[in-house]
Amino acid sequence: MKLNQVLNGYRVVTRPTNADAGKCLWAFAEKGGGEFFIKEFLDPKIPKADSMGTVEDKERRFAECERFAKRHTDIMAALRADDVHAGNLVLAVDFFAVGTRYYKVTPRVRPADAAARDLDTRGQLVLLKTLVDSLVLLHAKGIVHGDLKPENILLTPARKGSLLVAKLIDFDDAYQAGAPPMAEVIGGNPLYGAPEWLRYLRGDQGAHARSLTQAADVFAVGLLIHTYLFGVPPGYGEGHESPAAAVLAGAPLAWDSRLGGRIRRLLESLTAADHRARPVIADVAAALDEPDVLVSAAVSPSPPPVPPPSTPPPGGGARTSRVLVNTTKTAARTSSARLRINLTDKN
Repeated sequence: MKLNQVLNGYRVVTRPTNADAGKCLWAFAEKGGGEFFIKEFLDPKIPKADSMGTVEDKERRFAECERFAKRHTDIMAALRADDVHAGNLVLAVDFFAVGTRYYKVTPRVRPADAAARDLDTRGQLVLLKTLVDSLVLLHAKGIVHGDLKPENILLTPARKGSLLVAKLIDFDDAYQAGAPPMAEVIGGNPLYGAPEWLRYLRGDQGAHARSLTQAADVFAVGLLIHTYLFGVPPGYGEGHESPAAAVLAGAPLAWDSRLGGRIRRLLESLTAADHRARPVIADVAAALDEPDVLVSAAVSPSPPPVPPPSTPPPGGGARTSRVLVNTTKTAARTSSARLRINLTDKN
């Protein structure tokens, strides 16, 4: 992908970069007067007839490419922008191959100039509810986002007032509950990954793919709520590489001392070591509907996510670098989509 190159009708208008993109290049593009975010996947690479390697090797690589493309197109088919509740999902509008590379295109989203630190308690609640309500829709369709982290949540202005809403981006690592990609290629982020995800990556005995379900996202939501309220995830001790590793070792997470009793109990349940003990996302949405749910948290007005270690491109999420850490699995659960708040127009 190069500046001014036209790919499937999309003209690349910025110099491609792999900043924060793992095995991808990304740039902004234009087509038909619209602005887009375009991503080029560097892996897997589609083999040509004259590519090096044996026939068997090329067949294996081609089969890997077919699995990769099917996972992306299946997620696109399941998540439609015209769904009445999809207004805060930034969904792919195109997925195609050119030569040996795959490309994905999403609308360009321009984040708000205001930061989450500027929000009062009501603003924080709106932000959290729009994030959780998007996940209610996702999980009701049996889909795991697979890479929830601050970089994949763009804060954008609501249609009215000074409120911000959460736009959920980057579904490159999404998969159907209980059917994740192989451990060698699964995406995710160690700071927000769930214990079962960590065990899966490690190849721990008893860690099964079927255990990776929506509950892995729920664990990340518990960490994200703390991040948005206090600016950082909960502490997990110097002897552990991540919150998931601490939880697997039986160590408690260190919650901010300002966290009130009700919201603290919710976050503790969301980050339970046993995925089967965590609430489903619809229960989280219901909890956030309770009156004054955040009042007892004694939140200071400084809740922006702390990007670990850098900021995402402002129009689509960059693919996470593969991190070899580990997890356990979770029985598939689906929750009914009960959407409460949608303050933005659809993309």
